Amino acid sequence: MRPVQRRQQGLQYGIYLLCMQAVNFGIEQIPPATLILIILQVLLYVGLIKVPWNAEEVCISAVKIFKYRDWKSFIVSNFEHGSDMHLYYNMVSLILKGSYLEPMYGTINFVILLAVLSLGCSAVYTFLGYTLMHLTGDYGYYTQCAIGFSAVLFALKIIVVCEEHDRIHDVGGFRVPSKIAVWVELVLIHLLVPQSSFLGHLGGILAGCLYCYTFVGEMIDNLIYNMSGTPIIHEEQFYRRRGSLFR
Repeated sequence: MRPVQRRQQGLQYGIYLLCMQAVNFGIEQIPPATLILIILQVLLYVGLIKVPWNAEEVCISAVKIFKYRDWKSFIVSNFEHGSDMHLYYNMVSLILKGSYLEPMYGTINFVILLAVLSLGCSAVYTFLGYTLMHLTGDYGYYTQCAIGFSAVLFALKIIVVCEEHDRIHDVGGFRVPSKIAVWVELVLIHLLVPQSSFLGHLGGILAGCLYCYTFVGEMIDNLIYNMSGTPIIHEEQFYRRRGSLFR
C-alpha cells in the first residue's frame, strides 16, 4: 500500500476488528511466531514500539534503494502500515497463512522463511520499479513508494497453493482454481483498492514463484536447514510443482 497518512496512535476500529477476528479464530490456535509477529506489527502501528521514524519515511521505492542506498526502508517497509484497515486485512491474512504453514514447516524454519521472503519481496519490488522505468520511460515506477506486509503475504499465498492439492478458491465472490486464484486477487485488489501497490503485490507473487517453482527455493531450503538444523518438509505436490516453469 502507498503511504497515505502518518501512523495514528491508539486503538482504532481496524485494530478492534483484528482482535475480534483473532478471538473468533481462537488465540490458542494461532501458532507462536505468527501470533508474535501480528502483535509486534500492531504495537508498531499504534506507537507502543518506539522507533525513530514515521511510517511514510520508510516506504520503499527503487530510487531510494538504487540511488540513495536507503537500506532501512529495504527492511522496515514491510512491517509498517498506512492505516488501521490496511493493518487489519494484512494481519487477518497472516493468521490464515501462518496457521497453515508454520505448523507444517516448524516455527524456527517459518521465521527464517519469512525473513528471507521479506528481503526477497523488497528486492523484486525495487527491481520491477527500476526495470519498468527503463522499459516505459515512466519515472513514476522508479519513485513509487510502498509500505505494508502485503507483498510477503502474496508470496505466502503462492506457497500455500503449491503445498495444497488443487482446489477451488473463493476470491471476491468468484470461484476460481487455486493455480490462478492469486492472479485474480491481484487484479481485483488493484481495481477495488486503487491506492494499493500493484507492483508490491506483483513483487510478492514473483518472489513466491521463485521459491516454489525454481532452484532458488531449493537454495533457500538448504539455507534454512543449515541455520536451524531441521529440514523443511513439503507436501508431495510441492515437489511436483517445483521446477515446473522450466519443464
